[in-house]
Amino acid sequence: MKKPGFPVWLFALLSFGSLYAQDGNVLPAGVPTDGVHIRDPFVLADSSDGTYYMYGTTRGDGFDVFSSRDLETWQGPRAIFQRTPDFWGDQCFWAAECHAYKGKYYLFATVRGAADSLLGTAVFVADSPKGPFREHSKGRLTPRTWQALDGTLYVDGKGNPWMVFCHEWTQLGDGTVEAVRLSRNLKKAVGKPATLFRASSAPWVRPHTPGNYVTDGPFLYRNRKGELLMLWSSFGDRGYAIGVARSQSGEVAGPWLQMPEALFARDGGHGMLFRTFDGELLLSIHRPNVPPDERPRFFRVEEKADGSLCLVEKQAE
Repeated sequence: MKKPGFPVWLFALLSFGSLYAQDGNVLPAGVPTDGVHIRDPFVLADSSDGTYYMYGTTRGDGFDVFSSRDLETWQGPRAIFQRTPDFWGDQCFWAAECHAYKGKYYLFATVRGAADSLLGTAVFVADSPKGPFREHSKGRLTPRTWQALDGTLYVDGKGNPWMVFCHEWTQLGDGTVEAVRLSRNLKKAVGKPATLFRASSAPWVRPHTPGNYVTDGPFLYRNRKGELLMLWSSFGDRGYAIGVARSQSGEVAGPWLQMPEALFARDGGHGMLFRTFDGELLLSIHRPNVPPDERPRFFRVEEKADGSLCLVEKQAE
């Protein structure tokens, strides 16, 4: 999630990335969750080796992964992609998330182009969740003239891959969530993006600055009833927050109905859902939303009888 004054935020990010790098790019073994500095934490529970891999925003010139067996202590960061002098992106290496797809691991991540200073989502590929990752999409999959970010992978019931992403409020004023079909090999976009909804369509959203509404961090989840839900972030009455929308068609094209209240309402966001190896459904977010204090936080989530989501733990005030 990016906002006015982000160069200050970026300076803080580069600073803590440099701190990580001072000791061989590795934290001491067994670092507790509250000792890991990361934004936009995305957790891949890989049953092939019984390990949780956490990706996100960690530094200004590449991507890292942390690993854990218990979600309580972590190893890392381990560098999985490092910008080289001939790489098209120069900074803003943000919101990496890793998806297992057709026998390989694909990293969807935001990068700023050096030639045009525009953000977009690119795809990287590796044989292991530990990397190393190499560029797969040959540039951004989002439109080249857009400020776009936070692309996530969704595969529909027919096996068609989609990327759902945000068109930034910095260009639009009222940010949007968009969807575009991808080729089966995830190398290119197929057709033009379709607008799913605008930030201001959610009752809980408030303007971040006068007239400006933020969309961040979409993540799609199909509940036990078979309904397609989307988590996404913006700003509400109590700061950065996560809302939920439901597709009334059950497909990514929607239309999307916004839930009236935020799922997580106070100073935390860019959420995603994953299941532990014991089958618990967890929400992963960063909280608070102020550098340099961001940390990964995990909350147990339950599905109600009507298919809606609720947090098991009361939010800390």
